[in-house]
Amino acid sequence: MSKTALIIVDMQNDYFPDGKWTLRGIEAAAGNTARLLTSFRESRQPVIHVRHEFASNDAPFFTPGSEGAHIHESLSPADGEFQILKHEVNGFKGTELRELLQREGITQLVIAGAMSHICIDAITRAAADLGYSNTLIHDACATLDLEFNGVHVPAAQVHAAFMAALAFAYAEVVSTDQWLSRQ
Repeated sequence: MSKTALIIVDMQNDYFPDGKWTLRGIEAAAGNTARLLTSFRESRQPVIHVRHEFASNDAPFFTPGSEGAHIHESLSPADGEFQILKHEVNGFKGTELRELLQREGITQLVIAGAMSHICIDAITRAAADLGYSNTLIHDACATLDLEFNGVHVPAAQVHAAFMAALAFAYAEVVSTDQWLSRQ
């Protein structure tokens, strides 16, 4: 029988209004993530909070020990929930995440968090490459506007492009309501 865990990636203060790197749609994503978190807590399924701190105080956000690097209070870890500190984009790189999943017998991941085009993309692809079955909750993720080669790419388009790519080969991509309706 498979065991499922919720992985919440980088839902930290700096991504919220008044933070150093505010994302578009972060409050809606946090609200949906909170709904997932409630479901996992009620069913006593494992929850893993992944938190990013850069190695340098010169970083644009998530500086070591700063308030901005703390997990947002609306999603604070509860006693008994796992916490992973990372210093890289990929939540598996340089962390004990894979060992934790193996030790706990977890084979399926439900993924939510930020940013869609960076850390969510990286952890979802890495998890699939390591053999995990992934469900990515698209409306529990957020990102920001980007620019490439003089072209402005709105956050909604960045998000859609990455969700489409991940749905193609790395995860089942569903809404919070879709996932909760199956529980």
